[in-house]
Amino acid sequence: MLRNNKKNGFTIIEVVLVLAIAGLIFLMVFVALPSLQRSQRDTQRRQDMARLATAVVQYQSNNNGNIPSANVLEGDFVDDYLVEFKAPSSNSNYAIEAVTCESSSSCNRTDADTSTVKAYINATCNGENPQYQAGAKIAFILKLEGSGYYCVNN
Repeated sequence: MLRNNKKNGFTIIEVVLVLAIAGLIFLMVFVALPSLQRSQRDTQRRQDMARLATAVVQYQSNNNGNIPSANVLEGDFVDDYLVEFKAPSSNSNYAIEAVTCESSSSCNRTDADTSTVKAYINATCNGENPQYQAGAKIAFILKLEGSGYYCVNN
C-alpha cells in the first residue's frame, strides 16, 4: 500500500500573493477616495451656485426687476430666498461678500475661499472672472476645491 503524503491547502507563497494583491487594492481605494470626495463637494458647490442665481431671478420677480443690493445680499437674502445654503466642507452657511462694479477697472476678481461667495453687482461671467456690464446682472464666483473658480450669473 502506497501512502500519499500530499496535503491539501495553500502554500505560503499563495497566501502572501493574495495579501499583496489585497493590499494594492486597498491602497488604490485610499488614494482615490479623497479626490472623489473633493469632486463631490465641488459638484455640490456648483449646484448651490445655480440655486443662488435662481434665487436672484425670484428676487427680481418680486421686486419689479430690480437686483438685490449689496446690503440685501449680505443680509437676509439667503434666509428669505434659499431654504438651505450650506458649504459642503464646513456645513455652515456660505458667506456672501458683495462688490458693486462701477466700471471695468473696478470689477476685478478677488481671492475667495470655498465657503465664501463673491457677488459682483453689475457684472456677468467671463470664464472664471467677472466682467463689468451695467444693468440687472450679478456674477457669483466661488473657489472650487479641485482647481479654479466657478462663475454663474442671473
